[in-house]
Amino acid sequence: MTDTVTPLATVAQLMGGPFADLFVHFDPDVVQEFLVDATRMCEDETDRRLALFTGLVESHRASGVDPDEYGDAGGIPIDPQGVVGASYAAALGTTSLIRHVYLDQYAPRYPEMWTYSDVQVLILRSFGGSQLIEPSRLVGPEPDSGHVWFPLGTYLPTGSLIRVTYSGGYATVPASLSRACRLMAAHLAVTELRPGTTQHDADTLRGQAVDILVSYVRPN
Repeated sequence: MTDTVTPLATVAQLMGGPFADLFVHFDPDVVQEFLVDATRMCEDETDRRLALFTGLVESHRASGVDPDEYGDAGGIPIDPQGVVGASYAAALGTTSLIRHVYLDQYAPRYPEMWTYSDVQVLILRSFGGSQLIEPSRLVGPEPDSGHVWFPLGTYLPTGSLIRVTYSGGYATVPASLSRACRLMAAHLAVTELRPGTTQHDADTLRGQAVDILVSYVRPN
């Protein structure tokens, strides 16, 4: 199966820029493939998804809860679904319910250019049973952190599996990422298409791309 991705730069940007000489004799479809490869290399370098993606599935184990967010906190109004969840939790001897999950993919920079869509959250409870949470009941995901906040009273005990399916990525590509992608594509062209026939240095091109990508790298 062929990898499909919307590259972080366009064929027109690459062919009209300082690296046009590397691709001038090649079909646009070939240039597009180099941009796809360069985009994935940028993502590999940063350990992040950056280009638009669809249907990504993540699994998280529910762990940790703030003491002031217990589902049975006195005096806090809870909607009918929450009452049922809290009552069920109390019957099982657990009221310390999880409220938060953080998605792996979010905007490391320029969150205003990032988008989330088609978010689905399925809870597979550690005590048995499952529940698909309505997106309208969730707060988030937040573009700058990937934070998803479950409504108070959601029956989500510690140890449950939270399976999130979602789409996202940079709907508007930051200029720095676009440049890094073009530099990486030029690096590939020098090493694979035009070795020994150009003044462009492959190592320098890759190094410049990596320097740009440093600020996008996922922290350890």
